[in-house]
Amino acid sequence: MNCLDVVDLSSDDELGEVDLKPVKLEPGTIGSMIQQQQNHSVQPVKLFSSKTQARKQASEENKSPNNALSTGQSSTSVLEQCQSPGDDTGVCSTSAVSPAPICRQFWKAGSYEGGLGSKVTLQNSTNYLHVHPLFLHSNATSHKWAFGAVAELLDNAIDEIQNGATFVIVDKTSNPRDGSPALLVQDDGGGMDPEAIRRCMSFGFSDKKSKSAIGQYGNGFKTSSMRLGADVIVFSRHLDDRSLTQSIGLLSYSFLTRTCHDRIVVPMVDYELNLSSGTLDVLHGREHFASNLSILLKWSPFSTEAELLKQFDDIGSHGTKIIIYNLWLNNDGNSELDFDSDEKDICISGDIKKVDTIPAWKAVNEQHIARRYHHSLRVYLSILYLRIPETFRIILRGEIVEHHNIADDLKYIEYILYKPQSVGSVEGAVVSTIGFLKEAPRVNIHGFCVYHKNRLILPFWQVVSYSDSRGRGVVGVLEANFVEPTHNKQDFERTSLFQKLEGRLKEMTWEYWDYHCGLIGYQIRKKSQPPASHYSSHFTGQSSVQESVGLNKTYMVSDRVKGRLDVAEQSIPISSHGRSMQGLPMKRKEHVDLVKIEKVKRQAGTGCKTYLQPLNGIGNHLRDEETRNLLQENKKLRAKCLEYDKRGEELTIKVEELKNEMREVQREYGQLLAELKSLDAVKDEKDVNV
Repeated sequence: MNCLDVVDLSSDDELGEVDLKPVKLEPGTIGSMIQQQQNHSVQPVKLFSSKTQARKQASEENKSPNNALSTGQSSTSVLEQCQSPGDDTGVCSTSAVSPAPICRQFWKAGSYEGGLGSKVTLQNSTNYLHVHPLFLHSNATSHKWAFGAVAELLDNAIDEIQNGATFVIVDKTSNPRDGSPALLVQDDGGGMDPEAIRRCMSFGFSDKKSKSAIGQYGNGFKTSSMRLGADVIVFSRHLDDRSLTQSIGLLSYSFLTRTCHDRIVVPMVDYELNLSSGTLDVLHGREHFASNLSILLKWSPFSTEAELLKQFDDIGSHGTKIIIYNLWLNNDGNSELDFDSDEKDICISGDIKKVDTIPAWKAVNEQHIARRYHHSLRVYLSILYLRIPETFRIILRGEIVEHHNIADDLKYIEYILYKPQSVGSVEGAVVSTIGFLKEAPRVNIHGFCVYHKNRLILPFWQVVSYSDSRGRGVVGVLEANFVEPTHNKQDFERTSLFQKLEGRLKEMTWEYWDYHCGLIGYQIRKKSQPPASHYSSHFTGQSSVQESVGLNKTYMVSDRVKGRLDVAEQSIPISSHGRSMQGLPMKRKEHVDLVKIEKVKRQAGTGCKTYLQPLNGIGNHLRDEETRNLLQENKKLRAKCLEYDKRGEELTIKVEELKNEMREVQREYGQLLAELKSLDAVKDEKDVNV
């Protein structure tokens, strides 16, 4: 196989010499990715502003008093690009003071010392406002939790499923320069062309228009990568019907602080495959390419262009690779991401919390998923998405992450339909799955796992606090797409709809506990009855229906108050096989299992008897009416069952009769066939005699 040489690049004299060596590419690796290449003209795009452009821009700003902010951006990137050393216009100033190395602890790395905060140059009496490098750090502080930042990077891969992505890899790699650990995130999605990667590394741009897309703010990549490490380099290959492009971008907090930039500079280089010559053509001009490449080779983990391009070898025809290096350290001076404790996992150092419980229950509490997801990335990723397509895999350190549905950990499950309303209109419908954890009552865990567009936002959100075990072990799962998450996707915006949701989930937890706590060994407790007038209004024109509550059996449902304007909801019970019961459009209100009531009375004594005693004649009448209705319905069902059994016996007898008739017909057929053969023999003898 012949190898093809990339066009040799020469450097800009003003930038000093850049070591650009020919890079050999195998035609089978890239050439086979495109069957046909159309004519595609590449217009050189300037990364640096000229004096004329700067003056023209300043003039336009003076003419327009409303234009108070000028980003000074080029068409290659919305972020500020580095200016040529020979250009004395613009505002990319640096300080002559040599800065100290940045602090490797994230929460202390935002302090600019030693003259790093240089003054902005004035030109033509106009202040140019830019995004200062400190914004990278302050923007990343929205992520209090390192795993929340990792989840942001995975969201981008999940959103690429619509573009054919089949996997995302999260793994440890090393920095070739010093051997320090680095974080690798790679997917086989559609990749980014030069324009898309510039939007990705800029602020506030999002191309995700799909309603199911998780990302929407155009800020996740910057906040997440800068939260995990000081520097990140991105490799992306994009293939379409016109061309194949390769782009490399560097977002380096180390570079910006050490060189004392007063604005964010993002060096990028772009290539396009030329099928006619089998080489990678440089886009946007060789001079600007050389200046950006020199920064990449100095501040990235790779010291030659050949090493940079080698990173595309395992990307395939399309995809993106992200390498975050100079990872942040914790207060003890150790890496915040622990790669050594478990070779198949990534942990957070020192984040294991002690559980205050009796010794016999300590192990089950510490090993529960609600505890482990705080410090185990594998556990967190297993519950991060409510649904994952069968064709997609999350691969952590070489091993597939098994998807885990929290609802599978529940027993005595009940489904409750919740319809939030705002200004008289229904905002959506949410089916909440609620039940006891299978380990209850041994675990002191409770709360709701709330998802938004398939993504976990609030894991085990404790909507209630208890001092007397009320709510212990009650866990729910729901997908709330009618409320908006915050930018870090670790909480929701505190809107009125969210507050209504919080209130309803709190009521739901207490209601479920009060009616079901006896199933896990606690004394059954019910809410105190309202006054007679209020109690009557709840049941005017309403009926209550319920089923007996037993282990692994169905749950009762009954009508709920209809007078609340902000909530419309319905309880959906399930059978022991998980199927929803039909024809019961009511909500739970009263426990009418008479057998269980009598059992509870005997166990609980006088106190329980006093509580279970009806408050007025209306309550007695309703209970009696409901009981009679249930008994009548039960008789009807039993009669139908007997009728079906009788019909089944008749059909069985009919089948046996038909089988007997078939055997008789077959016997007669055999006899007739034998007679026919004998007649044929007699006929043959007569013919011979004649």
